[in-house]
Amino acid sequence: MKKYISFFAMTLALSFGFVACDTETDEEPGGTKVEKMCGNWDVVYDAVDADGNVVYEDPYGKGEVTLFTYNTPDESMTQMYIDDQNKFWAFKFLVNINYAARTFSANDSVWYDAAHSGKAVLTDGKILEGAAKNSHGMPNDSISFYISFDDDADGAKYGWTKWHVHGQRHTGFSPGTE
Repeated sequence: MKKYISFFAMTLALSFGFVACDTETDEEPGGTKVEKMCGNWDVVYDAVDADGNVVYEDPYGKGEVTLFTYNTPDESMTQMYIDDQNKFWAFKFLVNINYAARTFSANDSVWYDAAHSGKAVLTDGKILEGAAKNSHGMPNDSISFYISFDDDADGAKYGWTKWHVHGQRHTGFSPGTE
């Protein structure tokens, strides 16, 4: 009887092996048309004056936060989304891009979240390939831009006019975990 149970179990296991295989294709996975500008970024927000001079480094004490840039549903070569996933100002809107130069900007973009909405102006956006260093000292892409929000009451109160957002592409390594 053990012989038949062993034979049945082995036959069953082999049949699952044949059924579980996928059909092989010659398709290569691809990226988006603006993939070198898209990504997950670890950034810091510094408050700056009209000339771009830092007034306060990370005034809200948030440290590094995550920012996402990603393609549009229609795979546009002239626009992409920028989204802070409610980590700082809760903004998400389209920016105009020059893919060849790796630059981006937005003028009077309407942003909104569940609580409120407003307008933002984003200037001097750029992605520099290999300009940053990751925690292991290897080259990594960096991102930098200036953004101002029409509802920034603290800016008027404390003397800043916009935010300098800067950082690098997320590598998956957190400081101190290597």
